[in-house]
Amino acid sequence: MANQLWVKKPIEKLLKESTGEENQLKRSLGSASLVALGIGAIIGAGLFSLTGIAAAEHSGPAVTISFILAAVGCGFAGLCYAEFASMIPIAGSAYTYSYATMGEFVAWIIGWDLVLEYALGAATVSVSWSRYLLEFLSKFDIHLPAQLVCSPFEVVKLSDGTIIDNGIVNLPAILIVFLLSLLLIRGTEGSAFLNNLLVILKVTVVLVFIALGWSHIDPQNYVPYIPENTGNYENFGWTGIATGAAVVFFAFIGFDAVSTAAQEAKNPQKGMPIGILGSLVICTVLYILFAHVMTGLVNYKEFLNDAKPAATAFAKTGYDSLQTALIVAILAGYTSVMLVMLLGQSRVFYSMSKDGLLPKFFSQVHPKFSTPWKTNVFFMFFVSIFAGLVPVSDLGHMVSIGTLFAFCLVCVGVWMLRVKRPDIHRSFRTPLVPFVPIMGIVVCLYLMYSLPIESWYRLAVWLAIGFAIYFGYGKKNSKLGKENNLNS
Repeated sequence: MANQLWVKKPIEKLLKESTGEENQLKRSLGSASLVALGIGAIIGAGLFSLTGIAAAEHSGPAVTISFILAAVGCGFAGLCYAEFASMIPIAGSAYTYSYATMGEFVAWIIGWDLVLEYALGAATVSVSWSRYLLEFLSKFDIHLPAQLVCSPFEVVKLSDGTIIDNGIVNLPAILIVFLLSLLLIRGTEGSAFLNNLLVILKVTVVLVFIALGWSHIDPQNYVPYIPENTGNYENFGWTGIATGAAVVFFAFIGFDAVSTAAQEAKNPQKGMPIGILGSLVICTVLYILFAHVMTGLVNYKEFLNDAKPAATAFAKTGYDSLQTALIVAILAGYTSVMLVMLLGQSRVFYSMSKDGLLPKFFSQVHPKFSTPWKTNVFFMFFVSIFAGLVPVSDLGHMVSIGTLFAFCLVCVGVWMLRVKRPDIHRSFRTPLVPFVPIMGIVVCLYLMYSLPIESWYRLAVWLAIGFAIYFGYGKKNSKLGKENNLNS
């Protein structure tokens, strides 16, 4: 039975599952929709919220360099993801790729780890969405009960100086998770249409912010561009830039969510690489320009404990009439991020359930909408618990370390498969193997090292829970494990 831990799912079997009658999911997404799906997942809380935190606590104006460092790590991982997604066009993302290259146990670890990325990623964004909603409502002198707008473990500060604490639960964050989960149950085609509209809106907002803010930049806000290190690894200097990169790394997660929709892509061999790499390149350029303008409008110190830095910075431009429109667009942008995160998570659990590692409940498809609706319902409640009760900073760190870990395993997988299965057709080939996978692993591990030690403790606890579920249920019910035992 020990050999079962390392049993690999044949790639030929994976390819069969992605075609014909084996594929129960509807193929409705073209290349443009896949790029929009990636942008929809990427541009959101990381840019509109965590950029200010990274600048104030870690990088200063050099947060632009943090974005570049994070983008380099994502670029290496993205090239590896693109090869896998074009070669194995099936739902499940890094979980599926690991199953084919490193065996069932590693696949389980990465599948369980992806819950941190997608489910808790959606929870993180929902909390930030709630913050901007409060800011929007306050402009119309509408104030919700303090007990219902934040968790008992955090304090919310609005731009007018209002302090909200003594909360019980973040009800707006819970409600948006419920609404989007119900939308996903109705199908990815309608969800993709809404996502495309939201992507157009929020990219327009980013471009308007850059264009209008550029002429109001105060060069003095860039002095010093790299603040001197305080003596703590995480605070400023070059080490602070590295920590800042690990924090804003959250802003890049999402391009890999494109790979979870592989079974719903019209032409996955072509569309997957375009969706993954196209969305990553577009967002990297926008991020660097956005961060440069934001820290040029406001001194980085003013962003301390500010969960809405984009609104704070834009206020310096004098375009007061556009302030409310900016917040509305950011809310829309956050909505598309949550939509893609919830979609990605449901597809990962769908794949794990199809393999027998999770109960059949998670792979049951709706007879009318052809979506794994029971999984959507499960995560509707699971994500809402974290959204309603956990502070945004703690969620963000957990999501970042989980994502970086997943990226490392994908890079390892591409390298291994090039050695062991060079015969498999690859519509897209990662260049400079093994250099690119090795650099992806090195950069991602370095960013993981730069995160607070508490993030490692939480990751260890999370993995321990995952091990208990695998050995208690997954290993016993694995379809591939059972087939392997019968044949041995």
